[in-house]
Amino acid sequence: MVISAIRGGIGFLTRVPIGHDKKAWDAFRQTPVAFTVIGYPLGTIVALPFVFLSIVPVPTLIGVYLLILIGVTGITHIDGIADIGDAAVVHDTDDEHSRRRSVLHDSQVGVGGALAVTVIVVSLALGVLGATRTTPQVTFILVLTAEVGAKSAMALLVCTGDAAHDGLGAALIDESTPLSLFPVILALTPLLLAIPYLGASPTAAVVLTPLIVALVIKQWADNALGGISGDVLGAVNEVSRAAAIHAGVVVWML
Repeated sequence: MVISAIRGGIGFLTRVPIGHDKKAWDAFRQTPVAFTVIGYPLGTIVALPFVFLSIVPVPTLIGVYLLILIGVTGITHIDGIADIGDAAVVHDTDDEHSRRRSVLHDSQVGVGGALAVTVIVVSLALGVLGATRTTPQVTFILVLTAEVGAKSAMALLVCTGDAAHDGLGAALIDESTPLSLFPVILALTPLLLAIPYLGASPTAAVVLTPLIVALVIKQWADNALGGISGDVLGAVNEVSRAAAIHAGVVVWML
C-alpha cells in the first residue's frame, strides 16, 4: 500500500513517468503522508545545484535550480497559482463563489494570474538568492527542507479541508481525515537532523511556515471558493515553498 502510494504520489507531484496506474493513484489518495515522503528525494534533487555554490556563480545556480524544479515537477502547480490569481481578483458579483469557480476552469490566463505567477517565481528566486549568502551546506538543507515543508502543506489541506466541488481536490480530500495528519507529522521528524546545521529556530521556521501558509490560504479558499480545489493545492505548494525559504533565511540571519 505504502509503496503504491509513493508511486502514485510521484506520478501526481512530478513528471517522472511512473505511478499513473489506477492502483497507485487510489493508494496515494488514501495516504496523505506520501506527500511528505516524496518531498525528501524531490527536495534533494532540486537542491543539488547548491552543492557547487563555492565554485559556480550564484545567478547560474539559481537558474539551474529553477530549470530542474520545473523540469522535474512540471507546471501543474504553477498553473494552480495562475488560476487562483485570476479567481482572487473577481469581485462585486451576485455569486462570487460561482464566478470564481468558473474562472478556475478557464484555460485563459488573465492579469491576476500572470501577476501571481510572476510574483511567486521572483519571490522564490530572491529567497534562494538570500539563502546563498550562507554556506553551500546550509543552502542545500534550506532548499531541501522547504520542499518537504511545501509537500506537507498540501497534505495538511488534504487532511483538514473540505472540497469546493467534485474534481481533483475532492478525489484527494474525501479519502482523508484529520487523523491522517499523524503520519505526516511523524514523517517530518527526520528534519530534526537539520538542526545542527541550521539551528533550531531556522529549522522550525522552514518547517512551520508552509503549514501556516496552508492554513491562511485554506481560510481564504473556504471564504472565496467554498472550499479546497486542485488549484488551491497547487497554489499552496508554490507559495509555501517560497515563504519557507524566506522565513528560514531571515531567521538564520538573525
